[in-house]
Amino acid sequence: MVEEEAGGNAVVVKPSEVCTHTAKVMEDLLPRYLDKELYPVVTGGASETQELLRQRFDHIFYTGSSAVGKLVMEAAARHLSPVTLELGGKSPCYVDKDCDLAVASRRITWGKFVNCGQTCIAPDYVLCEPGIQDRLLQEMRSCIKEFYTDDPKSFPDYGRIINQRHFQRVTALLEGSMVAIGGDSDESQCYIAPTVLRDVKPEAKVMQEEIFGPVLPILPVSGPDEAIRFINSREKPLVLYIFSSSNKVIKQMIAETSSGGVLANDCLVHYTVSALPFGGVGHSGMGRYHGKCTFDQLSNLRSCLIKTLSMEVVNKMRYPPHTAERLRWARVLLLTRVRLGRLRQLALFALLGVLAAFMYKRFIK
Repeated sequence: MVEEEAGGNAVVVKPSEVCTHTAKVMEDLLPRYLDKELYPVVTGGASETQELLRQRFDHIFYTGSSAVGKLVMEAAARHLSPVTLELGGKSPCYVDKDCDLAVASRRITWGKFVNCGQTCIAPDYVLCEPGIQDRLLQEMRSCIKEFYTDDPKSFPDYGRIINQRHFQRVTALLEGSMVAIGGDSDESQCYIAPTVLRDVKPEAKVMQEEIFGPVLPILPVSGPDEAIRFINSREKPLVLYIFSSSNKVIKQMIAETSSGGVLANDCLVHYTVSALPFGGVGHSGMGRYHGKCTFDQLSNLRSCLIKTLSMEVVNKMRYPPHTAERLRWARVLLLTRVRLGRLRQLALFALLGVLAAFMYKRFIK
């Protein structure tokens, strides 16, 4: 018997101090609908977070950067509390030369600039062969104009960077790279235009950290093999995006890389499928959630074996002294158990064969 202990967990909610308005909404709304004694909302900055992490929790669930994720895991280790860490990272996007570049560009442009690029699963950079880079740029330029008009700054569906500190961080990442699209910014509004960089070098500043903003570098590679080598030379990403009409290429990239998830021929939408476990690996996080995976992740699967005090004669062989006779009987019982397991498998296959024969005669013949 396995008993699941979950459903009804009390939770301490700590929204990020960076998202001040979101934190305020959570602080105001949650007590209206949930018992504030069981689901308190704690606002504040680093000192409040540090005080929370000094407490003992059954499970800590954190979404944010790898740097802070390490601090959370370190604090959890003091109490041996399990953690789920969703940490993002630089998610690569490989575009194969044989795919529909117009559709690929449209989906990548949408996925990158949603919420001004501030999503953990945004495509962080594009890998493609040099021969299709200009076509990709042409298609992306058209998509940006279609989505956000000629003036994204005045377009209501285009967002802003969360604060000036992150505005300065993102704009600094442009140093040393060639801007092909966009590049405009306004610090007073925390505005950065949808920006695409071309012919980016692996050692460029923009390739040293997760961008988390509306800047998309394009790095030329010779093909899927070089793309795989480049991806594997870096920390494991939260998601790998592959755009290709070749199942062979898609399967190769899945087999020869490691990432939290894989999405072929689209962006972001795997996050919306509740049946798919979502999470990272290595520096992009640990643990899986969404749908039933969330329930399992936050549950304690406790095995329970309940026996009676009868049939003690059967247990004699496990008690000392371990005579040759007792060891012989133990060996017989173990081998019998193995053979019974095989017999059950054979019986199941036989039953399936009979069922298949019946279905064939009844419905096909």
